[in-house]
Amino acid sequence: MNSDEIRKRFITFFKNRGHALVPSASLVPENDPSVLFTTAGMQPLVPYLLGQPHPQGKRLVGVQKCVRTGDIEDIGDNRHLTFFQMLGNWSLGDYFKEDAIAWSYELLTSKDVGFGLDPAKLYVTVFEGDENAPMDTESKELWMKQGVPEARIYSLGVDDNWWSPGENGPCGPDTEMFYDVTGGTLGNLSKEEFLDTVKREDLIEIWNDVFMEFEKKDGNVIGKLASKNVDTGAGLERLTAVIQGKKTAYDTDLFLPIIEKIRDVSSVRNEKAERIIADHVRTAIFMIADGVVPSNTDRGYILRRIVRRAIRFLKMLNAKEPLSTLVSVVQNIYEDTYPELLIECIHIHTVIQQEEVKFKKTLESGLKEFEKGTDAFTLFTSYGFPIELTEELAKEKGISIERADFDIKMKAHQDLSRSGAEQKFKGGLANSSEQTVKLHTAHHLLLSALQQVLGKDVKQRGSNITDERLRIDFAFGRKVTAEEITQVELLVNTAIKNNLHVVRREMPRIEAETLGAEMEFGAKYPDVVSIYFIEDSEGNAISKEFCGGPHAEHTGELGEFKIIKEEASSQGVRRIKAVLV
Repeated sequence: MNSDEIRKRFITFFKNRGHALVPSASLVPENDPSVLFTTAGMQPLVPYLLGQPHPQGKRLVGVQKCVRTGDIEDIGDNRHLTFFQMLGNWSLGDYFKEDAIAWSYELLTSKDVGFGLDPAKLYVTVFEGDENAPMDTESKELWMKQGVPEARIYSLGVDDNWWSPGENGPCGPDTEMFYDVTGGTLGNLSKEEFLDTVKREDLIEIWNDVFMEFEKKDGNVIGKLASKNVDTGAGLERLTAVIQGKKTAYDTDLFLPIIEKIRDVSSVRNEKAERIIADHVRTAIFMIADGVVPSNTDRGYILRRIVRRAIRFLKMLNAKEPLSTLVSVVQNIYEDTYPELLIECIHIHTVIQQEEVKFKKTLESGLKEFEKGTDAFTLFTSYGFPIELTEELAKEKGISIERADFDIKMKAHQDLSRSGAEQKFKGGLANSSEQTVKLHTAHHLLLSALQQVLGKDVKQRGSNITDERLRIDFAFGRKVTAEEITQVELLVNTAIKNNLHVVRREMPRIEAETLGAEMEFGAKYPDVVSIYFIEDSEGNAISKEFCGGPHAEHTGELGEFKIIKEEASSQGVRRIKAVLV
């Protein structure tokens, strides 16, 4: 099977078992300040896992775009990717362990409706229990009922078999499936042998069923959820490699056309560099399609880093074509599944081209500093000058670079950066504190006011809401004047003073589009959607937005609205930060 067939077979299997197909959410999380990117399939579904009814019912299936950049230095090995697609099925208070495990086994091993993997090569882990929950003996017994020998079922602790999205939110024990990729059959293994085999990557994790029974708050499990949920995840890239009998995802149809193009335009062969370029350009394209642009902060910084890292490794391969040459190759692989790549193709190509030009100037600045004798660490952190290039230039001049000293300084620098990021984004998913909920409601009023003052062409390009302030990025070609800011503030505060109703309604997507409801940039929506209206007692709406909530019930709860900053976010995009006082 090719990757498209695997994706379709997964979806069809669960649609035939009563699951509604949900589209992938954007890589930019909606109203979630805790993370920069969507990192898991369940992330857009947190409100529903916590009990809010989903418009499409209690059984869902989908393929979610995800980005994780915590292990960026490991990209190029056999396991790590920055962008990946997470296959998932969910039960929102419907079926639980018995059906989830039976279907996982059937889909993995059935030749007729599944992937036809060898049951003799399947290994399973379950939660061994701790002070929050007992050992998951039920899952173990259910796996044995499917035919998995007890000798191939292992009980592991919270680090391996307890899933939580962060410090807050739904959580619970999980059961994970591993597959023997040695080409033979490993047979029964002791627990120690199993763990060693996983470490050697002779056993690969291919699927994870999370049984969400509990809720976490500020890092502690505080009790059980109102209903039991199932959240499963299988990375398409890893699953494709296993099903196709390949050692890594880079050897599958998801990556081979990109790597072949890299080899065509390069005169040097280096497998790790080829993998890094292929991974990074794929990730960059999906980020840009979802509205991210290069900058020196937050998501834009991550995008800039991976684009420049790809350019650097392409330079190492002595490529005769720029990175932007690879854009069309990636689009050809994914355009049928992700039409936004085709819609945004010119924009994506332009953004990457522009970043290549900027990085060329950065390299020129770095070369001047190198000639002055600036040390390698300062060249890297202040000028973005790659250590490998510094070493190459130093070798040509017969200069020795203390790489050990550079690595020590970089480790300290990364620890500080990581600490700062953890502090900044601490709080888990779906922060729904009272102040955040009020600011979220004010965010809707702000977008409506901006459109009234600046024109209906104003469209949101991103948002970030914390307990302290809201931030909106919107498409607009010039600076907003002080007079216009005053007008916007007046409109929002008038709406607050009038104590308008905030009403959530579910309706067909086509009806919502006809009504002119504002849509999240780059998002795909199901056939039935959730729309938040802010309206007066006669039903006249000043705001209509596709949104999952939560919101205040009346605008009179919000307090006084104040814009504290207006600035450029990127070319053609402005940013406003505002508070409630």
